[in-house]
Amino acid sequence: MRPRGVRRIPAPFLVLMLVALAGCEQLDPMISQQKVKPYRESEFWPDRISMRPPQPGTVAREDVIAQAVATGRGPDGAVLTRAPLPITRQLLETGRKRFEINCAVCHGYLADGVSLVARNMSLRPPPSLLARAGQPDGWYFQVISEGFGVMPSYASALPVEERWAIVAYLRALQLSQSARLEELPPAERARLEREGR
Repeated sequence: MRPRGVRRIPAPFLVLMLVALAGCEQLDPMISQQKVKPYRESEFWPDRISMRPPQPGTVAREDVIAQAVATGRGPDGAVLTRAPLPITRQLLETGRKRFEINCAVCHGYLADGVSLVARNMSLRPPPSLLARAGQPDGWYFQVISEGFGVMPSYASALPVEERWAIVAYLRALQLSQSARLEELPPAERARLEREGR
């Protein structure tokens, strides 16, 4: 017994619909049009390369970023030992802000691996970045960009310059944790001695 108000669809109508749908071909004509596919050979060009280099004077739609800055690797493919950007006070301040927002939650404000999240992680806790001070700058940049272990990639959340700013700030943190009192400027040394630190 059928529920009230429900009509039965006639079988011939269903068969007609199936036949009509079976006759439909590709509905998107762009799929079957002639085109050059990337990395495929092309008979159109004499060198048979389908992906063409930009013409001289072509203006990029996005910011043009040097390969070393964008990847953390030099032209030879080796990881950069130093950040390719000039280290300025503003870059360090940007790095501090981004580090505190994105990194300190797991790695701690001093990059020592001590944080509330780290204490409660059931998996391997985040490492102390102070203990990894021997890694080159490009290595840190790549870890921030691509992720490492359970740490996700931050490439979509942080522009390239902000990732390098974090690396610069991390270097400053690493230096500050092992700095000797006599290495400080006289004014800072006097301030710390007054505060009893």
